[in-house]
Amino acid sequence: MLKINSKDRVLTDATLAKQIAREEKSEVLDKLHTSIQGLDSKQAKERLERDGLNEVSNKERHPKLHFLLDAFMTPFTGVLLLLATLSFFTNYLLAAPADKDLSTVIIMLVMILISGLTSFIQNVRTNDAVTGLLNMVSVTTNIRRDQKDQELPTKEVVVGDIINLTAGDLVPADMRLLHSKDLFCSASSLNGESNPVEKVADQKPANDESYLDYPNILYEGTNIISGSGMGVVFATGDETVFGNLARSLAKNKNKETTFDIGIKNISKILLTMTAVIAPLVFLINGLTKGDWFNALIFAIATAVGLTPEMLPVIVTSNLVKGSVEMAKHETIVKRMSSIQNFGSADVLCTDKTGTLTQDKVVLERHYNLNLEEKPKVLELSFLNSYYQTGMKDLMDEAIIHAADEEIDTAKIKQDYQKIDEIPFDFRRRRMSVVVKNKQNEHLLVTKGAAEEMLACSNRVETDGEIKPLDKAARKEILTKIDEMNRDGLRVVLLAYKKNPAPVGEFGVDDEQELILAGFLAFLDPPKDSAKEALDALKQDGITVKILTGDNEAVTRNVGAQVGLDIDKVYQGKDIENKSDDELKQMVQECNVFVKLSPMQKAKIIKVLREDGHTVAYMGDGINDAPAMKAADVSISVDTAVDIAKESADIILLHKDLRILERAVQIGRQVFGNTMKYIKITLSSNFGNILSILVASSFLPFLPMLPIQLLILDLMYGTSCLSIPFDTMNRHYLAEPRKWSTKKLPKFMFYFGPTSSVFDILTYAVLFFVVCPQVVGTSYASATAIQKISFSLVFCTGWFIESLWTQEMVIHALRDPKLPFIKQHATAIVSWSTIGMAVIGTVLPFITPIAKVMKFGPIPVYFLAIVFIMLVLYIALTTAVKKWYMKSEKYLI
Repeated sequence: MLKINSKDRVLTDATLAKQIAREEKSEVLDKLHTSIQGLDSKQAKERLERDGLNEVSNKERHPKLHFLLDAFMTPFTGVLLLLATLSFFTNYLLAAPADKDLSTVIIMLVMILISGLTSFIQNVRTNDAVTGLLNMVSVTTNIRRDQKDQELPTKEVVVGDIINLTAGDLVPADMRLLHSKDLFCSASSLNGESNPVEKVADQKPANDESYLDYPNILYEGTNIISGSGMGVVFATGDETVFGNLARSLAKNKNKETTFDIGIKNISKILLTMTAVIAPLVFLINGLTKGDWFNALIFAIATAVGLTPEMLPVIVTSNLVKGSVEMAKHETIVKRMSSIQNFGSADVLCTDKTGTLTQDKVVLERHYNLNLEEKPKVLELSFLNSYYQTGMKDLMDEAIIHAADEEIDTAKIKQDYQKIDEIPFDFRRRRMSVVVKNKQNEHLLVTKGAAEEMLACSNRVETDGEIKPLDKAARKEILTKIDEMNRDGLRVVLLAYKKNPAPVGEFGVDDEQELILAGFLAFLDPPKDSAKEALDALKQDGITVKILTGDNEAVTRNVGAQVGLDIDKVYQGKDIENKSDDELKQMVQECNVFVKLSPMQKAKIIKVLREDGHTVAYMGDGINDAPAMKAADVSISVDTAVDIAKESADIILLHKDLRILERAVQIGRQVFGNTMKYIKITLSSNFGNILSILVASSFLPFLPMLPIQLLILDLMYGTSCLSIPFDTMNRHYLAEPRKWSTKKLPKFMFYFGPTSSVFDILTYAVLFFVVCPQVVGTSYASATAIQKISFSLVFCTGWFIESLWTQEMVIHALRDPKLPFIKQHATAIVSWSTIGMAVIGTVLPFITPIAKVMKFGPIPVYFLAIVFIMLVLYIALTTAVKKWYMKSEKYLI
């Protein structure tokens, strides 16, 4: 006898599944100490306390420790640690007693701490934000608890629970099936197979069958495609097969977006620049000054200055801020990296139901085939909708509501008893129930799409008579449906068959030789906000494509009401057997596709992506799951089926395109602010490289002391932490922006030398005017002591000027317009950048700090020179921007 205990780690979950699959249902129920009626609340509470929540644990036992390690184990931190270690040896261990100095090492360690701790805090905030936001998204399971079926949180599922499953549900735990009806399950998350497989409760596995393919076992993480079933839970959380395989499942890994790849490429470029430039600076200074030790220290400091240690922090801060901002607009971000893809999307594919329409379906007409409203049609449709246990949709709810209003549904429930059902699937596009009356007569009632219903019917009921379904009658029915479609009504056909002879259990084969009884016409009116939202998305440069399973006439009617320009419409059958080039042409020229299967939706998205588009897909049904997985970014709603919510990167709390449009704007702002830091840092670093190379080649001393260069980089990097709180101009947000590194070198070569021009001017003013005035003589005529004072004044002057130009470049390059006059950064950016520059300016005038950092006595009038340099620098940058923008559409 198998011992079921969460503490028993000897048996693997595969072994548990193998044993339970081969046992009788009654044995399994006894073993799990449960019954077909399920557990009561007290039993469930005890098991929950014993086994824990039904959740797969994070592979890292201490997530915060994991975040801490991640924060400090970046390429940039590694470079800083290497340089700090090198500096420790050269400045302390190997230095003469009088020259031992740990200040450089301390500053580098402070930089590592600031970068690492800030990144750690942001990562924890990200995790807490995602966890908190996802708690707003309801994920429930239908559990038989306290002898009644109820929707309860999936995480509260325990061993022994009886679970009811229908199409669209995610399997919440490992289960042994007790009952199944045409149940098809997709196990792609476990075995990678895209085709669904049938699960049969009464079929035991073959001896050589893989445990993943057992017909009577359902595993956590798989999803129900069609049909219905009931099962008993035998493993939850970490004890499930999914829990054991979680470490190796690609499903747990976030999609790597083009933005992620771009960030990696930029990191490589900057680190490569550092690896090339630092040795070059070392050689030039060593050869020109003859002091190889100081040349090495200065090269180390230069390498630190070129290392963008704040890049991971800036990226994380942007994503966290974007997710929090989206949450304020009722948008929950499940995967942070998807925010940028959301902003880059230039095509939005969506079904029309619920996004363009109100998602409040009303049964407008229940006609017989003569277009007369008859109670019998409503009675038959009520039997079909009320007794089905599969995927009840809005049309079923509308039928039940209308029947409650117009006929005696209580009597119908008394007169009829459900016998069986044949669940809906997207191939047949119909569903049936079988009931019996008090006379023990069986009745099969079927409703479904027109073509599919006509295909399985051979008779019609008109004027109380049963007649053959001939070509004339078929044509007349389709004509009437088309007329109702043109009025914006969605129409399904209703049929029945008395005393059907079952083929084994009732199944798909019984849906034949049916008698058509009438039409069910539904109205799903367009949303008042749909036209406004579509206009806004169009202005944002996003093309909306409708991918629907509905027919052309209804789609055209809704499209016309919301302002969609529908010239051409393709049906699902039109795209079958088309070559790649033909399909590409069709997708380019058409924005409305109707009567599509789930896989056809996914195929259209794949073609769009191959054509260079960034595609977002919005869906809420099981038929949307393949398309959501195929898209760059998938969007769902809180009311969606489980598999749609699981597949989604972003979840809307309300199904409204206006919310989506606002979220797109936030995504673009996140992208813009990240690019702002990258581009400004690139140009600033490149300018510093040129300035240092010029100074190293021509000056008889180092242009700035290593400790000063490190402090300068620390102050600039800290001020950049405010960039995620900046805004982007409306022009920037008006179009989708895609990641590309092609423009970066051009940007760098345009704006890097601009700052170098003023660095070199500052060199000249300091070397020929300010330093001789302070020291009292030129460098050539100065004594050894005067030369030291001369160099210290020079370093101090360049420190102040360099800090101001680096801070001002943020304002100058954040927008194409003239800074401080025609464009303004946010208050936090202005305060942090100008405030940091002011602090850096004051430091040389505070004697204790000036002594530690070896600042020279810089005259106050030099600040006026710096001010003039800044005005000229902004003017030149503005002129270069205009020159740059002649050939480019965007600055950032």
